[in-house]
Amino acid sequence: MSHVTRRRFMTSSAALAAAAALTPSFVTRANARAAAGEMLMVPGTPNPKGMFERLFLLKGDALSQPITTIVSEDGAAVPTRTLAPGERRVLRLMHFNDMHNHMTDLHKKKGDTHRLAQMVQRVNTTKAAAAENEIVLFLSAGDDHTGSVFDELLGWAPEEFVADAGYRAASAAGVDLAVLGNHEFDRGGEMLKLGIDKDADFPVLSANVHGSAYMTRDEDYVAAAIGEVKGLRIGFIGLTTAVDTRVGMEADPTLDVASPVRAAANIYKAVEAVSDVVVILSHCGYGRDMHASGKAATARKIGEGDFSIAEAIGGLGSKPCVLIGGHSHTTLNQSGIEADNMVNGLLLTQASANGKFLGEVAMSIAADQGRDAWFSSVALHAIKKRDDRVTEGDEKYASLEHDGDFDAGFEAEVMAPLITALESKLSEVIGEVKDDSLVNHDQTVADRYVGEVALANFMNDALVERSDTFPSGRVDFALFNATGLSTGINKGPLTFREWFDVMPYADQVDVATVTGAQIRDILNSNAKRLLRGDEVDGTDLGGFVSRGFLHFSSGIRYRIEQGSAVSEAKAVDITLQGQPINAVLDKSYTLAFPTYISLGAFGETWNGKPIGGGVAGEFSSFDVRRLPWEHTGLVYRNEVIAAIRAMGPIDAATGAKLDGRLSVSD
Repeated sequence: MSHVTRRRFMTSSAALAAAAALTPSFVTRANARAAAGEMLMVPGTPNPKGMFERLFLLKGDALSQPITTIVSEDGAAVPTRTLAPGERRVLRLMHFNDMHNHMTDLHKKKGDTHRLAQMVQRVNTTKAAAAENEIVLFLSAGDDHTGSVFDELLGWAPEEFVADAGYRAASAAGVDLAVLGNHEFDRGGEMLKLGIDKDADFPVLSANVHGSAYMTRDEDYVAAAIGEVKGLRIGFIGLTTAVDTRVGMEADPTLDVASPVRAAANIYKAVEAVSDVVVILSHCGYGRDMHASGKAATARKIGEGDFSIAEAIGGLGSKPCVLIGGHSHTTLNQSGIEADNMVNGLLLTQASANGKFLGEVAMSIAADQGRDAWFSSVALHAIKKRDDRVTEGDEKYASLEHDGDFDAGFEAEVMAPLITALESKLSEVIGEVKDDSLVNHDQTVADRYVGEVALANFMNDALVERSDTFPSGRVDFALFNATGLSTGINKGPLTFREWFDVMPYADQVDVATVTGAQIRDILNSNAKRLLRGDEVDGTDLGGFVSRGFLHFSSGIRYRIEQGSAVSEAKAVDITLQGQPINAVLDKSYTLAFPTYISLGAFGETWNGKPIGGGVAGEFSSFDVRRLPWEHTGLVYRNEVIAAIRAMGPIDAATGAKLDGRLSVSD
């Protein structure tokens, strides 16, 4: 007989059937508390810049068993059914997901792109034009953190905290609710709690996060909420991915994320019982199991994603329900509702990532008529990029952001002070350079395209050490592209701004599983990308040599034998972790990439196309996009900075050295 664990049982068809048979009850008590199978409903405080007239929070354990009872304190306010049967409300849900702190993208040459301010202008215009029976809400489907220089305002410890830029801006923008995404935990539960306490004027939801030493369920976040506007009761359930959240960290070892399907199935009927319509804020990813969409060029692990959630809860209820998703960075329903995105009666939608789109779901709901008398439409509103170098009359001009396309008041009152604070943060000292003889600007620029580079060695080795904190554990090797290494560092205190200048691009860390044979092939392709001796004199080494040359961590050692022509260039004397390459051709390793390279490097061609950048001849590149990937979502620069903060002075002893991992011969 097979062993059935509680987790397996709770997500089984039998458990779902049992949940479907429940009819949750509503009771009031003096000194009300939630027992097992119950949730406590308490009044909450809506965001004063949002739309809710009244807000109610549902507190309790959504994981151990289905919720059969909602409890309220005697005499406390509760959601009230006031709409007459058949009376309609239009519910308009404006939403974004995976903003990753890209509220304003700063660019000296192009001008700043005001992504959130563009959204604020459209949301406020929509609210102003709303009819008497129309409701406009503004929602975040998670991952409001990690991805831009604004991350640094949060800091890594309470004494470093300046602001939670993502939550502060979202609060001022009028966001009504958000769900916890996996990247909310990147700087630890302590910093997330501080950000919520200081800067989130809206409730944060997750029904399946539990166990944190810092984030307390029912205090810092709740499983679900009910918002009331113009007589319509809107229920919300928050779900967080169980795949990519940083659990098991030394600083918060008991943090865990349970099955989102189990949590949703346990709580759904109780939320629906006190609502006219239910909104699932799912930061679990589009699809299920292994699925390719959004930022994934090949299949990535989604686990219990939006398909699984919709299939689990779609049959449990009878009222209108929509799932607004995040995590997978998927662009859904761009040209209207797509058939594949209606799953078991639920509409699934998502708005890409990084402020690329503002999503909109419009639902016409007739009170007490369930799913038989509702209809919806969807839209994605593109957010314009700024490029002040493009002049009027250019065919690209109309598609770009210009003054008047964004809420200038919001930008001045909310974002400008954060940018000013950021300027102060950029001046923060993150470490000390004890010896810059091998890592200064001139040496780094002279070496990066022609051989081993001390600063690249330091960065790659630091990332490998830092990977002990990654959700999936330590990687074997790391690499970085020469064109992403923009300058060097100087002796003395090292500021964040100086390191930002070294790594100005917001690449994330993607981890590939590769064999020894594949690493050999990558190194052979890399050998053909080296700037050869006869090319150096005629090349501006301060510019981009865009042929995709890569630097590696110390576990990979090899020699580039150039030969008399590029066609003869190859990698020889290769060892991986001290083992000759021919002994480990079939062995699997993990190799960390910056996203620019993992996506194929575009014109620098790690995508199967011929190597470019002036390489003489037609040599097909290794297509890294076909490798199996784990997309960590972690910012490469931030992870290296975290390593710098934790180490002593930067010198040969801490990795800023040439150790012969790469040598070049004729």
